[in-house]
Formats: sequence, C-alpha cells, structure tokens
Amino acid sequence: MNKKVDEFFTEAEYQDSPLRALTDFLKQERQNEDAKNYDAMRFVGYVLDLGFDEAKIITSDPFKKAVGGVPRGSFLIMAPDSLKGVPPHFSLLRVTDTAPTPLSQEVQQTYFELHKKSMPELDIWTKGELQWGALTARVLGMFFPDSAQSDRAAFSGDVNNVVSAHRYKIYAPTEPLLDLIVNGTVRTENQFPIGQLRFTECTLPFAQVPQPDIQVKVSTDDFRGFRTAMFGKTRLGKSNVVKIITQSLIETTSKARNVGQLIFDVNGEYANDNPQDGSTSIRSAYVDRCQVYALTKRSETPSKPLRLNFYEQPESCIGVIKSLLEKDNRSSDYIRSFASVELPSIESVLALPQKERDRPVRKIQIYWAILKKAGFAAKPEKLSQKKLGGFNAKGFNPHFNKDLRAAAYKYLDDSEVPTHPSTLDTLVAELEVIAAFVRDHPADKALRSASSGDDIFDAEDKALLKFLSPSSGSSGPIILRAYLDLHSPEASNFIDEILTLIDEGVTVILDLGNATDAIRRYFADMLSWAVFRHQEEKFVSNRLGAHFVQLYFEEAHNLFPRDDKDFTGVYARFAKEGAKFHIGMVYSTQSPSTINRELLAQTENFFVAHMSSQDEANALAKLQVQFDGLQQDILRTRTPGYMRMLTFSNRFVIPVQINKFEADSAAGEGDNPN
Repeated sequence: MNKKVDEFFTEAEYQDSPLRALTDFLKQERQNEDAKNYDAMRFVGYVLDLGFDEAKIITSDPFKKAVGGVPRGSFLIMAPDSLKGVPPHFSLLRVTDTAPTPLSQEVQQTYFELHKKSMPELDIWTKGELQWGALTARVLGMFFPDSAQSDRAAFSGDVNNVVSAHRYKIYAPTEPLLDLIVNGTVRTENQFPIGQLRFTECTLPFAQVPQPDIQVKVSTDDFRGFRTAMFGKTRLGKSNVVKIITQSLIETTSKARNVGQLIFDVNGEYANDNPQDGSTSIRSAYVDRCQVYALTKRSETPSKPLRLNFYEQPESCIGVIKSLLEKDNRSSDYIRSFASVELPSIESVLALPQKERDRPVRKIQIYWAILKKAGFAAKPEKLSQKKLGGFNAKGFNPHFNKDLRAAAYKYLDDSEVPTHPSTLDTLVAELEVIAAFVRDHPADKALRSASSGDDIFDAEDKALLKFLSPSSGSSGPIILRAYLDLHSPEASNFIDEILTLIDEGVTVILDLGNATDAIRRYFADMLSWAVFRHQEEKFVSNRLGAHFVQLYFEEAHNLFPRDDKDFTGVYARFAKEGAKFHIGMVYSTQSPSTINRELLAQTENFFVAHMSSQDEANALAKLQVQFDGLQQDILRTRTPGYMRMLTFSNRFVIPVQINKFEADSAAGEGDNPN
C-alpha cells in the first residue's frame, strides 16, 4: 500500500515535467515485460561496464531487431532498474562502436568451426550463444528535473554518480523521449523547425521497423548575436541552411522586426531565383522584408545599384583595380607595377603627425590624378574636405619643393611656375608635368631632397607617375575606363541607406554574383566595418535595445584572415565583441582549417556536412569536443542536407536532415521582442 502511495505522489509531483515521458515509458516497459510482450519492448541490453565517460553494453540480436537496429551515432538511454525514492532521470548515451565480449574468442572459434564444416543450420543453443554482442557508447550527460522550472527538464554534461553496472538497463528511446532529447534543451522562445532527426544515411528499414519521425527545432535566439559556422564540401546543402536560418529570423521577428540582416551573396542565389534547380530565393519569398543591391542588375530581380567610390577608399580600390586588370589580362610591366602599389587609407594618413604625411599623401594624390584622367567622376568639394594638403589646406597640394617644380616646368616649356594646385584639375596638370620630368630625367638632382639627399619619390611613387604619364605608345589611365560603371562619387551614401534598412529589420542582400574576389572583399570589409561602428556607437549611447544585426558570409576563407595574431581586423572584432554589440554572423566554408582559430574558438553554432579530409574532421573534433567520435560519420556520409548540428542550446551534436528551403516551409512559434 505504501509503495502505491509513494508512486502516486511521485507521479503527481512530476505530472507537468517533460520527464513524465520517462516514467510513462518505464511503466509501459514493465507491463510489456510482465505480459511477455517482448516485441513491443524498447529494451536493448545491460550494462557490462560503466565509467563516467563511456559505457559498454551487452546486447542481443532479438533486442536490436525489436527496436529497428542500433546504428552507430544513435541515442540510447540508461535508466536505473528502479526509480523508487529518486526523481525521474536518465543518462544519455551515443553508440560509438562495437566491442568484444568476454567470450569473443570462443564465439569466433565456433564460427570458424561452423563455416569449416559448412553446416547450413544452427541448433537453438548455438544460435543463442552467437547472437550476443557488445557495444561501446559515449556518456553524453544526464536529464533530470529542473528545480527552477517544473515544466522543464535540465541537462548536465556529466553524471552525478556511477553505481554498479547491474543497477542499470539500456533502452532505445521512444519518439516522446527522442523529442525530449533533441528539443528539450532548446530555448522555448522563437522556436523554428529546421529538419528531421536522422541517425543514418542508409534509409533501408531494419526488420521493417519504421525510423522515428522527430522534428528538430532551433531557437533563433541562438543565432542573434552568436557566431554560426557551416562546414562541408560544396553542393551538400550549406547554402540551404543559410536560407533556413535567414527565413527563421525573418519569420520569428515578423512583428517586432528587431533583427536586420546583411547577406554577402557571392553567387547571387539569395537574391535571384534559379528555376533550373527549383531554387527559390530569399528575396522572392519575402519581397516586403528584403532589399537587393546589385553590381550587375538582372532584369528579373528588382534591385538598387551597388557602386564603389574609387576616390574615397584608395587602400581597397587599388586591389579591386588590380584584380580587374588581371582578369582582363593586362600584363604590361608598367601596368603590373601600378597595380601592385599598396595605398594607405585616408584615415590612416590623417592620423599621422603633419610632418610625416607628405609621402603617403602624394601617393593618394597621384592615384586621384590617375582616376581623374581616366574619366572617373569626382566630387572635388568632398575630397578637399579630407584636408590631405594640411590642417588648414585643401587636399590637392602635394607640397613639392620649389627646386623640383622649377626644374620640371622648365623642362616642359620653360614656362613660369604656377601657384601650388588647389583643385583636382590643377593637381592633375602639375602631376603630369612632374611625371614627365621623372620619366625623362630620373637622375636629376632636383629629384633628391636638399636636406637629406634621399629620393623624393620611392619605387611606388614612380610606378604611379609612370602610369599617369606613360611613354609614347602606352595607354596609361585610359585602360581604366572599362571600369567606370563600377564607380560613383555618391557611392558612400548607400552605406547609410543600408544601415537604416538594417535598423528597420530589413534583410539586405548584396548580389555580388559577377564580382571578382577583390570586389567581394572590398564590400565585405567596408560594410562590416560600417555595421561594427554603427552598433558600437549605439552601444556607447545606450541605444542598442533589443535590436540585432545578422551578417552572412559565404566562401569565408576568401574573406577572413588566417593570421591568428591579427586581432584588429573587423572579423576578429566580430568574434571578440560581436555579442556585446548585438552582431551575429553566419559563415560558410569547406573546411575549418581555412578559418582563423580565434574566430573558430568563439563560434557557438555548427552545421557540418560531409568532409573528405581526415585532417579536417580531426581539426573540427579538436576545436569542438562534442564532434569527437563523429569523424568517421562525417567522412562517410554525403547525402545533401544531412548534417551534424550543434547550437548554443544543444549540449551535444544532433544528426539532422535539414528541410529544403521553401517560402511557406515553416512558421515561427512566437515573436518575442526580447
């Protein structure tokens, strides 16, 4: 009688707990066992040996057949033989491999003798001996009641105690228990279905037992302000996951609109539909929540133009010009020399003491003159505001000494030396005179400093001047006219426009499908810095509120620096300070080794498809211990969309077949502005 009373109060205490699924399950198992209804049981075996990290399980073929098989990577639960006097709890195991039993040698000897004699039938006693085997499993942790929330289950990555092995039984979890295992630790706010639980690539049912139908959920709160990595070979579903994550954030914030997104679309697949493979773009699925900016406008996709300001970002745009010239196979020596020049940023020059500015200022000014001569439109009043000519001067005076100017103008036509340049046009005119003099009189003493005796122009200055005013028969700046459509003197304005859209919860897609790697890097660096400074300013002025920014980078190995000592770049800043400034990022690449280790160490969410390199799989396991033991599964499975997922909410890796992105494939559960 007292036993029944105890059971009654225990059941009442955990009536609303998710662990009710465990107590109901164990009760059903006892009933099936008492009724000898063994085929309906989920019993897998007994614990042969148990430690804090690993368990060895003895099992039998009929047990495995009854539960539809026990593949590597599948979940098992280890529960006490009796829960009497203790709260409901179970340990979670993941099957890692087969193991020898104490009788393995004798079993192999029996098999050898049977095959040697070619016996077609086994007697019932021999069959009973041969069908037993053992499995090893990793102990992932323990589910137990959450003392703070009665309607939640808690999970720990360790177990509180290990007692004798005979006190435990091993079961294959039912669908309610699998749902608890997979989704029980996921934040309840802003949940979104992302795929189906899938333990094996093989879809053939074992013993005609259907595979469990468990919908895997994520919380979009795990992406906001966090770092998410996509690893795996190409064409295996990384972009589809990006679409699903983008979709989840759009749908779970449909009312609050407190997440703005910026996608660097290197292949144009998020901005444009692809009818050939039935791919719907994010833009067409959410027309009212998306804005596309495109380098090359496509007739079927509404977009705004995306342009560079070649004048105001010299340090980046010289690399863009280099990539364009290489792409067009412009290989003359003087062109290669020009394109190899490294220019400083205007900001870095202005940060120098006044006496150290002349040389870097001249480089920028010669570069400006090249652009002007090539026909790139300029806003001289904006450039003059940079004050590169001095604290109280406009930005067009290169400050050449009087001896050099006198010698150069005398060589030109013995004309009178004009006043120092004060406009972009007069800067071009003076630099052409200086360039001709340098070209034709390279050893003239006027080209040396009177005070130090050093050359006034270094090798990079001369490369720029030679390109500005090349020898007869060479094209010079005119070859840059092919790139005029990439430039706009108003280009910097689109940054403010994009930041405003992001603040309004819009998903902005930069269609860079026809761009070179240098152009992609340019836009990624420029806009990443703009977003970082924008969010930092809001943080300092206490205006962040509940608003987040989510950035998406594909082919991240072409953008992120590999140098682990570079902590000043914007991507390292995202890794270190992104969460504080409400900046989340999703990045995709084929392998972990191509990404800065500091960024990897700060990454919370992982989606891993097939990898073909053992070294890469091991590098992932070394980076994130939860992937240790899953290397062979990652190396062997190649089904598109079949991934190992680990999010901030998950305490262990979940094998999941990701849903294919469709505009109406799912709806968010909740719209919590917090």
